[in-house]
Amino acid sequence: MQEVVMPFNNQEMALLCLLVPLLPFIGFLINGLGNRKLPKALVGMLGSGTVLASFLISVYLFIDFTSNGSRPYIVDLYNWFTVGSLEIGFSFMIDQLTLLMLLMVTGIGFLIHVYSAGYMSHDEGYGKFFAYLNLFMFSMLVLVMGSNYVMMFVGWEGVGLCSYLLIGFWNKNHNYNNAAKKAFIMNRIGDLGFLLAIFLIFITFGSVSFPEVFLSASQMSGMTDSGVMIAITMLLFVGAMGKSAQIPLFTWLPDAMAGPTPVSALIHAATMVTAGIYMVLRSNVLYVLAPTTMEFVAIIGLITALVAATIGLAQNDIKKVLAYSTVSQLGFMFLALGVMAFSSSIFHVLTHAFFKALLFLGAGSVIHAMSNEQDIRNMGGLRKWLPITFITFLIGTLAISGIPPFAGFFSKDELLAHVYEHNKLMWVGGLLASFMTAFYMFRLLFLTFFGKFRGTEAQRSHLHESPSSMTIPLIVLAILSTIGGFIGLPAVFSDTHTLGNFLSPIYDLARRANGAAMEAPHIDHATEYMLMGISVVVSLVAITIAYVLYVKKETVPAPEGTRLSPIHNLIYNKYYIDEIYDTVFVRPVMALSTALHRFVDVVVVDGIVNGFGKLVMAFGRVLRQTQSGVTGFYVFVMVASIVLILFLNFFIG
Repeated sequence: MQEVVMPFNNQEMALLCLLVPLLPFIGFLINGLGNRKLPKALVGMLGSGTVLASFLISVYLFIDFTSNGSRPYIVDLYNWFTVGSLEIGFSFMIDQLTLLMLLMVTGIGFLIHVYSAGYMSHDEGYGKFFAYLNLFMFSMLVLVMGSNYVMMFVGWEGVGLCSYLLIGFWNKNHNYNNAAKKAFIMNRIGDLGFLLAIFLIFITFGSVSFPEVFLSASQMSGMTDSGVMIAITMLLFVGAMGKSAQIPLFTWLPDAMAGPTPVSALIHAATMVTAGIYMVLRSNVLYVLAPTTMEFVAIIGLITALVAATIGLAQNDIKKVLAYSTVSQLGFMFLALGVMAFSSSIFHVLTHAFFKALLFLGAGSVIHAMSNEQDIRNMGGLRKWLPITFITFLIGTLAISGIPPFAGFFSKDELLAHVYEHNKLMWVGGLLASFMTAFYMFRLLFLTFFGKFRGTEAQRSHLHESPSSMTIPLIVLAILSTIGGFIGLPAVFSDTHTLGNFLSPIYDLARRANGAAMEAPHIDHATEYMLMGISVVVSLVAITIAYVLYVKKETVPAPEGTRLSPIHNLIYNKYYIDEIYDTVFVRPVMALSTALHRFVDVVVVDGIVNGFGKLVMAFGRVLRQTQSGVTGFYVFVMVASIVLILFLNFFIG
């Protein structure tokens, strides 16, 4: 972020900024309230049209921003609330990072909305689905546009809520409901860390506004690696670990594939799971003052990339493979953040949004053609029936595998070059994860689209290419996955790194804080050529091995129930991490809850409450005897009362 964030008084531009999140929210209200009455065509047009309008406004804001000096500015809408010295404004900050995220979220979001119109056309909850998608878009836009940590947290919680609603969208399935609850609860763990970080930021800096906090931090050079800076950045990272599915808070993401495929593409590939990356990147000034945290972030990112990649090697559900691929790629992004390759991380976020959304939507096209079949062991030879899906899926697979000239090659090469400069051992780990990525993705491609068809005759008779509402977004995303990497050409090809130059101003305060340059790795051209060559060769070797195994030898993964080798069994069962969590955390908590219910709730709490009730009832039974209806008793009580009053009055007086 630049040192000075300009106040903004242009009412027309302020209104445009407000409309970016407001339009999807209006779509949510209309589709949500009228989902049972509105025709599906109108629901789809309204849901998609509001996001398209937000995208077009974002493009206009981008053009206006770059043509007017690229100076960041704050749009203050109103003072939200004030508590003591804490003032929280409902305000948006527009800078380079915000605009990049706006274009990605609304652009990819619009394509997925269009795809959803075809994919969900026969679903009875069509209107409700689009309402949830629009609500998600609103929450995500508030998250990336907010000018302070509280506004970011509001959007943060909003996308968590939408994740719960969309994962459990088909709520008649008990397992899907469990997956939704699991995602919600694990995200709450991370959210607690984020919330504590906000409190600590206010205590330390006296504000939660981005410009004020970051300017103050940049002037506190003596706080480098201090306890408070490590605590703030670690707590922020705990939040990022939950939202962006890093070890140990990553097991919710693969289970989130229970939601409809467009949900997987929108929330769990292209946008929501990158919120943690955005939050760390937005807080870059704080993180450069905490090198210990940075190293921890890099280590967690690398471990996550490797663990998720190994699990992806043995999965047979087409969406589960892509889910673990997402976790692994998020690990790459955090690895880049940890080695201070901020631009490289957001570069990979951008290219990943292109090819991972493409791959998920391609998987949805396959599932649609296969009558909801997701097991790749029951597919094969689909390229004959699904030519557009196959070609676009192939492009996405080449991109994620890092094959030039597709987008993933440029972002992953730049990322790994930074890692090589920082730590050679980490670079080897990143290279190994890249090898496994290429292998399991081409394993998925070959088992799905090559060889003989292994499904049923009923599935074969149903095979057909998806409608244009689904294939057009695939084609657009395939084009972006092909050319998207050219916005970040390496130094050996070009002196101008378009994306890096555009984002450079947001690191101004970080440079002041630690004097670091964060745009390009300091390696010579020969070394860079060597690193690119090694990366490409490693991917090609992985592809060749996958081709020999699954095309030449026509190997098919073993069916369920087959005895597997101990290592294969360990990987296939995801290292039993869910079972370990269940044993270590879930069961003890459930046992403690049961004990507290039986002895504290039932015996103590209910005993006290019921005891008071019984006491009142007993007292009432005694008093009821005084209302017997016998006149003589009433006269006796009256006379006795008069005598008592006279007696007390005489002696007391």
